[in-house]
Amino acid sequence: MTLIETIKQLPSSAGIYQYFDKDGRLLYIGKAKNLSNRVKSYFNFTPELKANSNLSLRITKMIEQVVSLNYIVVNSEHDALILENSLIKQLNPKYNILLRDDKTYPYIYVDFSHEYPRFEITRKIIKSSTIKYYGPYSVGAKDILDSIYETCKLVQKKGCLKSKKLCLYYQIDQCLGPCELDISKETYKKELDQAQYLIENKKSLLEKLSDKMAFYAEELRFEEATEIRDRIERIGKSEIRSEIDFASNENYDIFVIESSKTRAVVVRIFMRNGKIISSSHDYIQINDGYDEDELYQRVLIDFYKDEKPPITAPILVAKEFLHVEIIKEHLSKIFAKKADIKMPKKGDKKHLVDLAILNAKELLKKDKKQNNSEILNDIKELFQLQRVPSRVEIFDNSHMSGVATVGAMVVYENSKFDKKSYRTYHLDSKDEYSQMRETLSRRVDSFSKNSPPDLWVLDGGATLLKLALEILDSNGVFIDVIAISKEKIDAKAHRAKGKANDIIHTKDDVFRLKNSDKRLQWAQNLRDEAHRSAINFHKKTKLKLDQESQLLTLKGISQAKVIKLLNHFGTFEALKKLSIEDISSVLNSKDAQIIKNIYK
Repeated sequence: MTLIETIKQLPSSAGIYQYFDKDGRLLYIGKAKNLSNRVKSYFNFTPELKANSNLSLRITKMIEQVVSLNYIVVNSEHDALILENSLIKQLNPKYNILLRDDKTYPYIYVDFSHEYPRFEITRKIIKSSTIKYYGPYSVGAKDILDSIYETCKLVQKKGCLKSKKLCLYYQIDQCLGPCELDISKETYKKELDQAQYLIENKKSLLEKLSDKMAFYAEELRFEEATEIRDRIERIGKSEIRSEIDFASNENYDIFVIESSKTRAVVVRIFMRNGKIISSSHDYIQINDGYDEDELYQRVLIDFYKDEKPPITAPILVAKEFLHVEIIKEHLSKIFAKKADIKMPKKGDKKHLVDLAILNAKELLKKDKKQNNSEILNDIKELFQLQRVPSRVEIFDNSHMSGVATVGAMVVYENSKFDKKSYRTYHLDSKDEYSQMRETLSRRVDSFSKNSPPDLWVLDGGATLLKLALEILDSNGVFIDVIAISKEKIDAKAHRAKGKANDIIHTKDDVFRLKNSDKRLQWAQNLRDEAHRSAINFHKKTKLKLDQESQLLTLKGISQAKVIKLLNHFGTFEALKKLSIEDISSVLNSKDAQIIKNIYK
């Protein structure tokens, strides 16, 4: 069916539509209250099908590439919004905006139903009318909590009261000792009130910490002074300083977006009880799909996700954006009350938004100085990538004669390695090709939870590159892929001859760059980090396997039988869960009984 035939038969129902180019690559996912009307608004039909002349340059460029479309009908515009957001996260279309900030911000809470309440950290709402929440905190929640327990004489740990005996915390004057002593609720409440005051008044808390740091320094306890100094920095880092202090106890969540030619920044500020308590920000690489209206929609959907936050506050934004009513409807369902999104024009609320805008502009200036965008733009141009590779995932595998086979994925984002996002995999496959297929397939399976990057880099040649592209294509995802391999002479890597020359493979070309080329060095740096990660994980896995193998050998199971078991069942973890009958299918029943006794 041709594109025009598909458009003409579109239903007047709510749903999502997907545009594809001549190579079957997904260009864009959109939502619609009325699919027929929405899609037709992109086109002029006479004298031939072409982009509507009223479209922006960005959308016109996209429509000129469209050769086919798919659509999915849903029950409501709200359902279309949810499906659109989910598919964008999984498939990362070229002209949509993908946010990768999947963090859930923590809250500090106290449950007043307990005889001696104490403070804890949560990322989810706990259903109880006796709980009070403080937050959200972008950073520093644990530091605030630690400082409260060091300053106020509260019950320090969950299990303290159960012991019925005074412990070290009482001895060092950090607890009143209600576990054994007769402490009145009024006496305990004074400590509790002090703790709440310090949480709500971060300036007072930081002053107490500064006094403690100075005391440690005077006592020449420099290690402890340094620890307090670092804590002060982390607590202070979470907030934007402001003279704005509402006379009333108002709560607001403020979201603003500012952009340059290459980057956008999202700033979030959280006001609680008339005071700014924390803030956060994220950078977004601008590509052909940048649209500020869509970004505002995605920022709000992604921040609140699909679970009611412990504290729901009116939302302030810097501009009126398209489809704000459907976003309000969506958030109202999450909040279980009417969501309030406003763009203030005057007064203190406008000052709050202006403060967020000012900080967003400063962050863009700072980013321009620090961001290594020139090399990334060069990489995009040389390898003909669809996007500047802001987030890159690099893969490598490691094994020793088929034993302790592992895969590793390292992540490079915003011009630095993001070690918190590294992943490692235990693999069953024995050859290099199958190992990479297993590693990449497992990563693709996780796209619904952890969105795809802009670029994959593989430690390998053209064969593994083709494998990666096939895996992505079969899952309907388009990611740029490059592979870096050693030059081979007489079927041996050139490294063996005393010199390491690397070749970079893309879908359409092969690059033999000089060793001094910054673009080659960039790719080599990424490949080497993935190799290091894979090797380290392999060593740890091999050590554990050797220990397990020695245990079986000591009990009379020969090394040959251990290898036979691993070749059949894959891992020792799998072996531990098997029945005697399962093990007897590979070894004799006597050996199976010995192994089962070991792993009882």
